[in-house]
Amino acid sequence: MHRQDFITEIPKAELHLHIEGSLEPELMFALARRNRVSIPFSSIEDVRQAYQFTKLQDFLDIYYAGADVLLTAEDFRDLAVAYFDRAAADGVTHAEIFFDPQTHTLRGVPFDVVMEGLLAGVEDARRRHGMSVLLILCFLRHLDEDSAFATFRSAEKWFGQISGVGLDSSEVGHPPSKFAKVFAAAADAGLKRVAHAGEEGPPAYVYEALDILRVDRLDHGNRSLEDPFLISRLARDAMTLTVCPLSNLKLCVVEDLRNHPIDIMLEKGLRATLNSDDPAYFGGYVAENYRALVDAGKLSNRDVATLARNSFLGSFLNDEALTHQLERLDAFLLRHTAAL
Repeated sequence: MHRQDFITEIPKAELHLHIEGSLEPELMFALARRNRVSIPFSSIEDVRQAYQFTKLQDFLDIYYAGADVLLTAEDFRDLAVAYFDRAAADGVTHAEIFFDPQTHTLRGVPFDVVMEGLLAGVEDARRRHGMSVLLILCFLRHLDEDSAFATFRSAEKWFGQISGVGLDSSEVGHPPSKFAKVFAAAADAGLKRVAHAGEEGPPAYVYEALDILRVDRLDHGNRSLEDPFLISRLARDAMTLTVCPLSNLKLCVVEDLRNHPIDIMLEKGLRATLNSDDPAYFGGYVAENYRALVDAGKLSNRDVATLARNSFLGSFLNDEALTHQLERLDAFLLRHTAAL
């Protein structure tokens, strides 16, 4: 089997995907026309030129501007369907996607509209692709905890369709401890907890995510490698890290993928996974993130198989569904042992 086919076809989960970050320029323009929304770009090429940012805040400014075209349940459904189609083509059989309700409610879009649209997209993914999907509500860390609590209360009637809460947006200056109370409330409600930490922020933010927010999974976590004790702890506790290589490259977390630490993470026994983060902005969906690291000489096919297995082990699937996904992966690997 050709290496590219192996990467695309191996069953995998995606655990770090911001659905708003999958808004491709073509869909952005289509929704702007449909909703008669003015956007600060005159062409699709202008949008792509604007994507030549070099730091997180520049990206976030464009990200939030693009979200202005999302107004109706149909818009959110179309956004989700477009992502799931791309993910299914990349071999994703299970996805746990982030959504940022505050990005929309602050513009006057009701929380219920966001949920209705996303759930319609999730149903389409299940029906057409056989994909399982979980939703994770993220709080914007540049806003205050009162705003997060207001969002949490708006979400209560949807808790049966939401699997967890997360923490994203600008990391530096907004430590995880800022959201200790709302994360405790989420734990009391039986929701899983994840948080971005150790992307731009220091290892201290990772400790806060672990010890104060009591996260079940760590998003990014690259800078954990600066602290040997933290590395040992993450490995011992089998804490999943949702690593995003093309995002790391685009936001200058690493200068070159040949210097990406994914191989070090695996060598040190960390349960790393590969994900696309905001693929429309960072230039690649999940298989392209795998392929980029293989092409950079950082991963073998055996490593790819390990990362795919980690993606399921780090998921929030129940035991029965997890067993099914792992059996599916094992069957694939048995058919393609020559590639390993």
